[in-house]
Amino acid sequence: MDVFQTMRFFVAVAQSGSFTAAANMLDTTTTNVSKAVSSLETRLRTRLINRTTRRLALTEAGTRYLLRCERILEELREAEEEAGTAQITPVGRLKIHSMSAIGNHYVIDAIAKYRETHPSVQFDLTLTNRLPDLLEEGFDMSIVLARDLPDSGFVAQRLGTTYSILCASPKYLEKRGMPDTPAALREHDCLRMVNTPMPVEHWVFDGPQGAQTISVPVSPFQINTADAMTIALIHGMGIGIQPVASAVAGLKSGALVRVLPHYQFEELSLFAIYPSRKFVDAKIKTWVEFLKDYVPGLLAADEKIACASKKLKRSD
Repeated sequence: MDVFQTMRFFVAVAQSGSFTAAANMLDTTTTNVSKAVSSLETRLRTRLINRTTRRLALTEAGTRYLLRCERILEELREAEEEAGTAQITPVGRLKIHSMSAIGNHYVIDAIAKYRETHPSVQFDLTLTNRLPDLLEEGFDMSIVLARDLPDSGFVAQRLGTTYSILCASPKYLEKRGMPDTPAALREHDCLRMVNTPMPVEHWVFDGPQGAQTISVPVSPFQINTADAMTIALIHGMGIGIQPVASAVAGLKSGALVRVLPHYQFEELSLFAIYPSRKFVDAKIKTWVEFLKDYVPGLLAADEKIACASKKLKRSD
């Protein structure tokens, strides 16, 4: 019999005043209760209850031990209740990883909206462009862009698709001209973004003639996040790849122009990845369901802006 069980038996005897009453409370036999208390006293090498044929009385050690046991068992009950309600009530802290552009433009927006109805859930959000080890690094979830995912045994919920486009500033295009084909990019300053799912030296376009690969010249500038690339492009440093999420603000304001608007880069899927399908916390379950409902609308709104740039170019 484990320690907590013997403690429960002892507390039942002390509170009820008899072994028989304790046995009835615990749905067991008087013999089992008596053996449990005797075993506890033997383990502690202390007498907890003085017994006569007519009555029981706690010893001084037994009285002190009872107070500790009651406190410990109450804390255990609360811990079990809290763990059990984790399957029902969204509460606690979620440690989330996201790729930078997705996190800045979609995940933070989604967190703010989610917490309007689930204020008891707190978030720790880490933005990096690498795919972390969820278990090793203690993340509850990772939100990533990928062509496909390795077989990790984790649960992956697909939230939608998006892609990247080429952008530059009006200032740069006035100075260097607007390329009209992917091959014309060889005459331009092509800024490279590293640590992304796309190749650095070879850009693969999907356009009117299907897939087309261009070897881009040596870059005068490269960087590892899409939002930092946005700043470089707005400063007129060259032409660069922008995820639609990172490009839309510049396209709307006129700070960026879409280059080669009939071309885009490979579509990538947006995934929410988490470790297990079994006994999923309510906070994770409700967060995933919220993302599945909310994120597609954000993707569609940005897609509309990217396509508006494409239609504008067609009318020129």
